Amino acid sequence: MSLGEQVASNLPYLRRYARALTGSQATGDAFVRATLEAALADESLRGELEGGRVPLYRAFNKVWSSAYLEVGKEDDGTQGHEGAARDRLTQITPLNRQALLLTTLEDFSAADAAEIMGLEPGDIERLAQEAIDEIDRESSTNVLIIEDEPLISMQLEDLVRSLGHDICGTAATRTQAQEVVAERTPGLVLADIQLADGSSGLDAVDDILSISSVPVIFITAYPERLLTGDRPEPTYLVTKPFQESTVRTAISQALFFGSSAPLSRNQAD
Repeated sequence: MSLGEQVASNLPYLRRYARALTGSQATGDAFVRATLEAALADESLRGELEGGRVPLYRAFNKVWSSAYLEVGKEDDGTQGHEGAARDRLTQITPLNRQALLLTTLEDFSAADAAEIMGLEPGDIERLAQEAIDEIDRESSTNVLIIEDEPLISMQLEDLVRSLGHDICGTAATRTQAQEVVAERTPGLVLADIQLADGSSGLDAVDDILSISSVPVIFITAYPERLLTGDRPEPTYLVTKPFQESTVRTAISQALFFGSSAPLSRNQAD
């Protein structure tokens, strides 16, 4: 496999990580582009990328580590979700969230995450735990779960409650989701894409976002349908089958940045 093919196969997942880390598709993609540009300009860095996924993330980490403070300080008139994300980035310890995202959302081992971040595995475990402690201090909210598989829905309910949040409702179809939202607007949505009656979780989410801007986490067995490079894309995306720690991290990130952009069915098909 050529270097280009190796990078291309891992690029959607690096973009997912970058969006989760920054809370913004535009900012995350900008860091990914900067990483690729740096690799093209630096022969030694380009050679490192031949090692696969870990070196690609390590190259990204070098760019991110040297520039993340500028994301918070830059004043370009950006408003809404991206502007809020930039403001919040100056208030956290980036290393903590990097360690947690790498070992949960991206499913790297502590050793691989340590190689990516230039640390020791023990440091990664400590930083990840610090991030979890920060998550636990966050304020609670009410959550709508849109999922047509009962066992998964119950698993998500238990997880959400264990984090100190309330369940405002569960829905297996778009219509049921509409009924729940008519009674109570959620503060967070966990949504599958394909629902029981053939309706779309994407459409159900669009219905909700037309009423109120709330963070949304898509949980799907078909992430490639949403990681196409088309805009807009979901900032928070968890792949089935999932680890509970991955969902925990996604919930933390979504609530931390506090908003989401709509995504229609046509843009995912």
